[in-house]
Amino acid sequence: MSAETDDAKGRVKEAAGALSGDKDLKQEGKADQAGAKVKNFAENAKDKVEDAVDSLKEHMHRKD
Repeated sequence: MSAETDDAKGRVKEAAGALSGDKDLKQEGKADQAGAKVKNFAENAKDKVEDAVDSLKEHMHRKD
């Protein structure tokens, strides 16, 4: 699942928990949202590393 999907799922769980008074469900929703933030951060970091590697490869090929 994408980070955006995990975040949305967490928001729904948190809201459902708040409306029903289910503290465990509310907390699970918050945990899902936190996990989504971590996943999003990791995806962004991976993309930046891949971009840096691609840039370095292009730079090395131009010098050949």
